[in-house]
Amino acid sequence: MLTGPIPKSLQNCSSLVRARFNGNRFQGNLSEMFGIYPSLDFIDLSNNKFYGKLSSNWGKCKMLKTLIVAKNNITGGIPPEIGNLAQLHTLNLSSNYLSGEIPREIGELTQLSELDLSQNFFTGAIPSEFQNLQNLGTLDLSQNNLSGLIPKALAELPGLLHINLSFNNLEGPIPSGRAFVNLTLEEVKGNKGLCGNVTGLPALEDMEVNKGDLFAICTYDGKALYKEIVRSTEEFSETYCIGKGGCGSVYKAQLPSGEVVAVKRLHNIPNVAKDRSFLNEIRALTEIKHRNVVKLFGFCSNAQHSILVYECLERGSLAKILSIEEAAKELDWQKRLNIIKGITHALSYMHHDCSPPIVHRDISSNNILLDPECEAHVSDFGTAKFLRRDSSNWSSLAGTYGYVAPEFAYTLRVNEKCDVYSFGVLTMEVIKGKHPGDLIANLLSSKLEEIKLKDLLDQRLLYPNQQIEKCLISILKLARECLHVDPQCRPTMLIISRLISTC
Repeated sequence: MLTGPIPKSLQNCSSLVRARFNGNRFQGNLSEMFGIYPSLDFIDLSNNKFYGKLSSNWGKCKMLKTLIVAKNNITGGIPPEIGNLAQLHTLNLSSNYLSGEIPREIGELTQLSELDLSQNFFTGAIPSEFQNLQNLGTLDLSQNNLSGLIPKALAELPGLLHINLSFNNLEGPIPSGRAFVNLTLEEVKGNKGLCGNVTGLPALEDMEVNKGDLFAICTYDGKALYKEIVRSTEEFSETYCIGKGGCGSVYKAQLPSGEVVAVKRLHNIPNVAKDRSFLNEIRALTEIKHRNVVKLFGFCSNAQHSILVYECLERGSLAKILSIEEAAKELDWQKRLNIIKGITHALSYMHHDCSPPIVHRDISSNNILLDPECEAHVSDFGTAKFLRRDSSNWSSLAGTYGYVAPEFAYTLRVNEKCDVYSFGVLTMEVIKGKHPGDLIANLLSSKLEEIKLKDLLDQRLLYPNQQIEKCLISILKLARECLHVDPQCRPTMLIISRLISTC
């Protein structure tokens, strides 16, 4: 596996035809590393650590047929000059941090057969110009923040065989046409406003209130699914319980489709449908669409139970994994760095891209869940706070002991810097392998150079190589800044996210 930056001399290789850099650990600013290649036919930069923005120079590589930049840390928007690539067959920009609207110029790529923009932060509507993509066979726009209607013209694209629009904010009817004939629920779920002729999708509404019962289970038949969850868990038997918290217990349930979900049943509280934590979690998770935040499929409240239905992340919580020696050893230094990055990006999104900003207020290792690839997902939004800029944002005490910012004990005023402090504690925990405890005071009272790095590392892992050691030192310096007693001296999550992306 190759590391470091791409040699700058590559910019001058004007005769470059094909290039594969995928599956390494190359890093550097993408917009500064590549030039203009008149003969370039194919380039794959996926699965690296490139950051920066997509350069408009890609639009000058007129012979390009395949452009793959998936699974990096690219930010900004897609330059409209991409529309100049008349020969382009494959465009894959998935799993980055791209934002803004999808440029309508993509509709000019008439030779395009595969378009994958999934797992980004695109907003706005699906461009109507996509109707010009007559050769398109695969379209994946899942896990973004797209809104509005699905263009009817998509249904008539002659070659469109695979389409995934799940986990956006799309609404209205699913178009009828050849491209949508074999559409499954998996490909449209997570859009609370969609309706149509897909099996399991409601004909008109996904919310039903009847005799005081409140149902809204994603794109499923809410009442039927609720009954299936009760049956699958044998009336919420302890046998199926996979976790317990202050607000409720979490159960594992298998749906008739074979899909496994996590079901959080809140403790019995009078009028629980109106309970603040229940409604808080629903509101937060229906507004947040981010790959590092657990996905809420739906909720239900009636006289018997109040439940929240999530995606099931079977690796469980970070706290549980770190407490088991063999499981902790599987989290090598690279995986731990990626976990920290994922948490960083989620919090940055909540604080700086959501309106109003959302403060979690209970960031801890118990509330970080890991998927099979060990990617972090922030969970448990029962105490989340939506900040109002015209308000003082006073609140009652919330959070987990050992992670709560010190000023919160005497001011009870909530802002983003509360999460920043908790993130600092959690970062040290990921690196140390356990809650840092008294190490926090030691870290703040001493110069970092006076503290031996090995004393801050999880002794169950081998000492990191030079490159990772450098990253860990940088991240520990950031963690120390996050733990500053004065909240105004703590960095924002946006700054932290940008700095950590370079590691």
